[in-house]
Amino acid sequence: MKLALLAGTQSGCGKTTIMLALLQYLKAQQHKIVSFKSGPDFLDPLWHQAVTGCLSYNIDTRMIGAQHSKQIIAEQAKTAEFALIEGVMGLFDGRSGVGESGSSAELAKALNTPVFLVIDAKGMSGSIVPMVSGFTAYAQKMGVRIAGVIANRVGSAHHAGLLREVLQQHKQPPLIAWMEKNAPLLPERHLGLVQPSEVSLPDLLPFLHIEVKDLMAFFSDSIALGNEAHHLIDNEIGDTYPAVESKHLLKNKKIAVAKDAACCFIYPANLDFLQQQGAEVMFFSPIAGDVIPENAEALWLPGGYPELFAECLARSKSWPSLRAFVESGKPVLAECGGAMLLGKDLVDHSGKQWPMANILPYRSRMQTKLSSLGYRDEASGIRGHEFHHSVRESEQVLEPCFQVGRGDAGIRYKNLRASYIHWYFASAPEVISEWLGANG
Repeated sequence: MKLALLAGTQSGCGKTTIMLALLQYLKAQQHKIVSFKSGPDFLDPLWHQAVTGCLSYNIDTRMIGAQHSKQIIAEQAKTAEFALIEGVMGLFDGRSGVGESGSSAELAKALNTPVFLVIDAKGMSGSIVPMVSGFTAYAQKMGVRIAGVIANRVGSAHHAGLLREVLQQHKQPPLIAWMEKNAPLLPERHLGLVQPSEVSLPDLLPFLHIEVKDLMAFFSDSIALGNEAHHLIDNEIGDTYPAVESKHLLKNKKIAVAKDAACCFIYPANLDFLQQQGAEVMFFSPIAGDVIPENAEALWLPGGYPELFAECLARSKSWPSLRAFVESGKPVLAECGGAMLLGKDLVDHSGKQWPMANILPYRSRMQTKLSSLGYRDEASGIRGHEFHHSVRESEQVLEPCFQVGRGDAGIRYKNLRASYIHWYFASAPEVISEWLGANG
């Protein structure tokens, strides 16, 4: 199995478009491919899946940890020829510092994988050299290799030739591919890209130009996967925690999970975790008005886009069963958009007010600006991520449920925990299992 990491110089340089184009290229070559996303983003992996037909898992060195990231790659890439990882933000952007915790650079180092550097080349020719040389030099200092450059928004074949020649003349990593400036753009909204289920997947292949005879040769095959996955374990890189084991902490626990277009921000690894721990997962849809499954013993309300479906949710027939479930004292975990469902109402971007489940005494109000963003750490050791544009408004003092140095401390009511934080379950198996009412 060959592996590479696609990184950018900064957010907005075209990583996701290039990623999808490369996946389409590899698929057209009839290769077996899998993809991954560095960092906590929910939407990019959905776009990967739209191309490959396979789940795209999140990996990183901060929330997920280097060791568990390697475990995920080993498991998902057993039958693949190629695995491509889409980086997060710029190559050296992470939780803090330059190339530190959570950055694509640290992940590339942990995996010992080459980097394809994406550059927005619009209006650029010779300036590509100092940019690439700076990134390459710093990467080398970290022990990371930039194997090639992919230029985005290139004006013409002549423009691409200029970029190729100056990189070669100055002994920089080669131009291995480029994308035309008129390539289709992926539609966006306030939380990033729209979901691929909402639009047609663009054909990017006519706009992608491969500059090398054998692109696959630029992938690394130095990492042993599959049955030799234990060779990947390395505690020297980033913040890690033990590999996830099937301890059956939730054996036979019946857990209802809200899953539809409004509650769609679900890490595939979280569902895997629940099943590995012996839980029985049952899905229901608040948009469809499904009642909570009658035999459910715990409930998880993931985040998503309730603001886009507020009118439908305002009429949801799920609310009486949800209210009864919460009042019964059974464990409930609500994250971000899932927590917005529990309030009195939701005020959308137009200022219109929509009634929600009215279980907790607050209003969720959408803003045009970002409210909060970043990795989150709870005192118990569980890790997560917060990213939202809404704010919670309440005239009452509400009991917090989490001890976080930074971020939303959430709300505790009976056996319900609700906050804006999306938790990564495998970061603290015993904690999340306790929250979901682990069997004694």
